[in-house]
Amino acid sequence: MLIRNLCNIALGTTVLALTGCKGGVLDPKGQIGIDEKNLIIIATVLMLIVVIPVIVMTLYFAWKYRDGQDQQIYAPKWAHSGKIEAAVWAIPIVIVIVLGVITWQSTQQLDPYKPLEGKGKHLTVEVVSLNWKWLFIYPEQGIATVNELVFPANVPVEYKITSESTMNSFFIPQLGSQIYSMAGMETKLHLIANEPGTFKGFSANYSGAGFTGMKFNAIAMPTQADFDSWVSKVKSESNTLSKADYDALAKPSENNPVTYFGDVEEGLFHTIVMKYMQAHGDMNKMHKAMPEHSGHANHTMHSEGEK
Repeated sequence: MLIRNLCNIALGTTVLALTGCKGGVLDPKGQIGIDEKNLIIIATVLMLIVVIPVIVMTLYFAWKYRDGQDQQIYAPKWAHSGKIEAAVWAIPIVIVIVLGVITWQSTQQLDPYKPLEGKGKHLTVEVVSLNWKWLFIYPEQGIATVNELVFPANVPVEYKITSESTMNSFFIPQLGSQIYSMAGMETKLHLIANEPGTFKGFSANYSGAGFTGMKFNAIAMPTQADFDSWVSKVKSESNTLSKADYDALAKPSENNPVTYFGDVEEGLFHTIVMKYMQAHGDMNKMHKAMPEHSGHANHTMHSEGEK
């Protein structure tokens, strides 16, 4: 009876806790988020198979053999039990094996670089984390936005992600998965929203003073027509995002308002990714040239000394 009551209390507490999880990873609105939620629940339940009995038995034995209970005499008549030994080892081993298989399968299925199969053509969005704002470039539409991400519902989106400087982490909890943005590198993420709505996005990696304001709205439009209408609205803006405009935008600023760019310089995202690679190449050229100049200078000084 005691164990049953404790189980009912634990179940009720879990249900109440889950009902309060709105807008987070336990309230997914996309297929990737749903799969990850199921993985979290399955892994938690498997681990509770060990945790709950241990907690219950600890409390039960502490109560049963508490001080002052003279009628409860603890006098075991055995020194070893093969059954208990088998249970203590077998159950955790089985759980670890099951978790290992599930983890391996989910790692392959939820690979962030893997396109979503059977969902149709992907929309491409290039993401750049700045200090302290997000830049979203739509290469196919030729537009860009700051701190607002828009896409159609039920359409898979391929995110190509990089950083201007500090490492950040691109994360929309209700759609699932987060992945780092790093300067001089391009990471990828594939997500989909199963229903229209506005979902909160932010950086999940601390990046300095303006980190708390580094947030954006991820808006899933009900239909493709609604998304096309939004694209036309952005295109009507007179702002153009050239390399010079980007350099001005990249300067650190906090709590940036939503900004639209009706035109974007072609290949800007590639330029951002490669800027440090080019600098690295220039440094290599300079280092290769330095020994030649240094040797020539030493030879000239030696010749003048002989004279």
